Amino acid sequence: MKFSKLATYFERIEKTASRLEMTQILAELYKDLAPEEFEKTVYLLQGRVVPAFEKIEFGMAEKTVVKAVISALSLDKSYFEAENRKSGDVGKTTELFKNQYISFEAKDLTVLEVYHELYRMATTSGNGSQEMKKNILSLLIRQLDPLSCRYVVRIPAALLRLGFSDMTVLDAYSWMIAGDKSLRLQIEQAYHVRPDLGFIGRTIKEKGIEGLSLITPKVFTPIIMMRAERLSSGEEIVKQIGECAIEPKYDGFRLQVHYKKNNKLQITNLPDGWQGDKSNQNKQMNNEVRLYSRSLEDVTFMYPDIVAGVKNEIDAEEAIFEGEAIGFDPHTGAFLPFQETVQRKRKYDIEEKAKEIPLKLFTFELLYCDGVNFIHRSFTERRNQLEKIIKFSGDTSSNSIVLAPHTIMNDGKAIEKTFEKAIGEGLEGIIAKKLDGIYQPGARAWNWIKFKRSYSSKINDTIDCVVMGFDAGKGKRTDFGIGAFLVGVYDDKKEQYLTVAKIGTGLTDEEWRQLKIKAQKSNVTLMPKNYLVDKLMVCDVWVEPRIVVEIRADEITKSPIHSAGYAFRFPRLERFRDDKKPEDSTSLTELFQMIKIQEKE
Repeated sequence: MKFSKLATYFERIEKTASRLEMTQILAELYKDLAPEEFEKTVYLLQGRVVPAFEKIEFGMAEKTVVKAVISALSLDKSYFEAENRKSGDVGKTTELFKNQYISFEAKDLTVLEVYHELYRMATTSGNGSQEMKKNILSLLIRQLDPLSCRYVVRIPAALLRLGFSDMTVLDAYSWMIAGDKSLRLQIEQAYHVRPDLGFIGRTIKEKGIEGLSLITPKVFTPIIMMRAERLSSGEEIVKQIGECAIEPKYDGFRLQVHYKKNNKLQITNLPDGWQGDKSNQNKQMNNEVRLYSRSLEDVTFMYPDIVAGVKNEIDAEEAIFEGEAIGFDPHTGAFLPFQETVQRKRKYDIEEKAKEIPLKLFTFELLYCDGVNFIHRSFTERRNQLEKIIKFSGDTSSNSIVLAPHTIMNDGKAIEKTFEKAIGEGLEGIIAKKLDGIYQPGARAWNWIKFKRSYSSKINDTIDCVVMGFDAGKGKRTDFGIGAFLVGVYDDKKEQYLTVAKIGTGLTDEEWRQLKIKAQKSNVTLMPKNYLVDKLMVCDVWVEPRIVVEIRADEITKSPIHSAGYAFRFPRLERFRDDKKPEDSTSLTELFQMIKIQEKE
């Protein structure tokens, strides 16, 4: 396919606000693509050149993109910038000037040719890399037609924003095959195991829907993490799943660990003072470990102590397992509250902070080990194998990788006593796991049940919300540039964000500043297509659904002005949830469940 044709699909998608119409346009595009074009085109539709979990970014500010345009079209800088301010869209401004430009380098490039150049831009690094990126983009602008230029400059500037979600892409795969969304669930289940939209699409294109049955976990491709349902008493838990395993609910960072042993001895310089069998230690140093957050972000570099622990304390050739990393006081061994643990999530001074706040990873789930897929095996089988690969699991004082303790129980009152004991130890609560339950990637299911402090009292649970927009600050808030922010929950059936609160109090000065910085990165001119907002809740500035915040409120009440139908009474910010994707925020279904619990109490 020529990129000029792909650009017409981009334009058609951009012009429609109908999710169904977007889905049908995408399905039409997919039918038009050759298998070898499929993966790369899907990445381009997301404004990327690789799956979202891979750490390859363009690293180009909009001003660098503007320089590339000015250089390509030999424009006066002030003239271009004046027009760009009028349109507020560097893509459309580029298209405008390209229409007036005669190029002797014009070529009708294919999708694969453009993808190759964009990939070169994204992977170029080192001295002079920004100049090289600018030159690659400049040449593309001179070669491509005006409409193609609109989109090719938006991609490296991270401004493509076509307005559809991953789930719309999966629906379009179903439409491509069946002419409706009847295959969506089957496709989604495969996507939760291998959340690479390009790979899933190409598999369907080449092998049909039957090809998805062959998809299994792959080391270094994160699996979308399973979530828990919730109940408000031990008796309800036993009634729902019977005899179960009770584990502590830690309040830290949930991590998915991918580990692969490197059996080839590589000679490297060992650190000063290295003790023991150097050949064996050398092998361990070269074992590969990657850590992924709940939002599938590669956070390996943030937690060197966990990485070192995995290399030394896992007995397997390769494995994928999950755990919760929690900070502890190295002098007393006591667990630290999340507010202190969260200081470990940083990009700078990592080694220093690791000494100050060491982490322990309490492992609790095995998904894959040495060629065996454990996702569809019972909890009992998963746990038994996990116990075999964790070395020295009984010594929680010296190891950084330990097994989360668990107890098999079938008595509701005993479960509640265990819950109280966990709270007394500074933990968040407990999790009940169905003994014959499978691990369901991406699902919120009754195989896991959360029983936390907030579920056992009149105090409402915290709710994970998405920031949808904000109003400009007044008075003291003028300094922050933000006076109140609108939050919503995710309607998982209609794939819309619905409002539940506008929050203007309860934040510290530093939290207001943090929120403004985060919001500035996601500002958009128009309200996103997947927002449903009453006119009384319209914001001064809209924000793309990227920022997740944990909100606590005194009560949930019915509301005629919030699109969820309910509003939070006295809402306040608990903390930012950088570890969660917007789709992982509290769903409308969950909100209704919380309301039922509240009404029962």
